[in-house]
Amino acid sequence: MNKNKKTTFVVQSAVIAALYAGLTYAAGMMNLAYGSIQFRFSEALTILACLSPVAIPGLTIGCFLGNITSPYGIIDIICGTVATLLAAVLSYKTRNIKFKDLPLVSALFPVLTNAVIVGLEITFFMPEGFIVQAFLINAMQIALGQLVVCYGLGLPLYNVIKKTKLDKKL
Repeated sequence: MNKNKKTTFVVQSAVIAALYAGLTYAAGMMNLAYGSIQFRFSEALTILACLSPVAIPGLTIGCFLGNITSPYGIIDIICGTVATLLAAVLSYKTRNIKFKDLPLVSALFPVLTNAVIVGLEITFFMPEGFIVQAFLINAMQIALGQLVVCYGLGLPLYNVIKKTKLDKKL
């Protein structure tokens, strides 16, 4: 990778990180970013991992920054960031599996990783401690919010990027 490509990679990743963090803060102001019921607008950006590897560090750093204000503290910074990194890598690896030109499998990884990892994290913070039934409820609520955002906002975003050929710039 030459110097120009490295610079472009870093700049594009930084823009994605800034967008993700900013959208997370916006969702946080509406009490939609943290907890078992969340609709992080920023999660729509996870679809970018299907378009370019620059999204992987961008999403990961953006999640780290977005979770700095989480009421769950350092645990959410670590767990949420790991969930996002794992989802981004898996989404990128499965980007070529498409149904009607849509990366439906790739869009599922942010749903699954957040449901499991963040669901576990939130359940461990419950006053009564970890209870399997509570984990299942938390995981399902997180999965539902993720499905709405990743499929309801992320896939239309993917279509706009592909139709406008912005993916060629990534």
